[in-house]
Amino acid sequence: MNALRVVIVDDELHARERLIRLLERVRNVDVVAECSDGHEAVDAVTRLTPDLLLLDVQMPEMDGFGVIRAIPKGAMPLVVFVTAFDRHALEAFDVNAVDYLLKPVEAPRLMEAIERARTRLEVGDSERQPETTAPAERFLLRQDGNLHAVAAREILWVEAQGNYARINLANRSYMIRDTMSSLERRLDGGRFARVHRSAIINLDAVRELQPWFGGDYIVILTNGAKVRASRTYRSRLDRWVLG
Repeated sequence: MNALRVVIVDDELHARERLIRLLERVRNVDVVAECSDGHEAVDAVTRLTPDLLLLDVQMPEMDGFGVIRAIPKGAMPLVVFVTAFDRHALEAFDVNAVDYLLKPVEAPRLMEAIERARTRLEVGDSERQPETTAPAERFLLRQDGNLHAVAAREILWVEAQGNYARINLANRSYMIRDTMSSLERRLDGGRFARVHRSAIINLDAVRELQPWFGGDYIVILTNGAKVRASRTYRSRLDRWVLG
């Protein structure tokens, strides 16, 4: 069994030292770097391509979620969050973290997280190789602190909201932390089309197309919602119109 290559990221020295001491008791684990801030973490991951990131959430300048956004997609290792706060657990779920450990970390919980990481590496992590995965059939979306299972076919359109995206169903919507490019890859390209840099629509939900200025369209969906389709992204929509 190859050693699990780990990078530890925490702005507190004593927290890093504790994790290192605990990992010294674990067989086939190699701590290849320890980082005191998010920028160091991004550099270490890019250079060293570790298997696992033990990542603090709250750090100055760049927090743990900022680290994840900054790491190139192809270089992203598995992530176990290590934090003093439990309020970020659902966000950790959104980014497909292996585990979420609360400080002070105890040896049994760390061992459990390490074994989960090993298992995921053995079976292959679908989020690390999106180009080979089938489109997502359902999404787990958070609302009012709860997770809701939503079938992809229920989604009418997706719109960008800064660093977030709003997933719109017929009668409700969900905000998630994700990019439009990432969601476009996860959605079925035969059913969904990017029609604007900030909009993806379900083609089955299109009721009407209204010509607009400059070659744009206004797309009317089955629930009456209006989505602008820019001419830059019109080719996919034109192919749908022509059948």
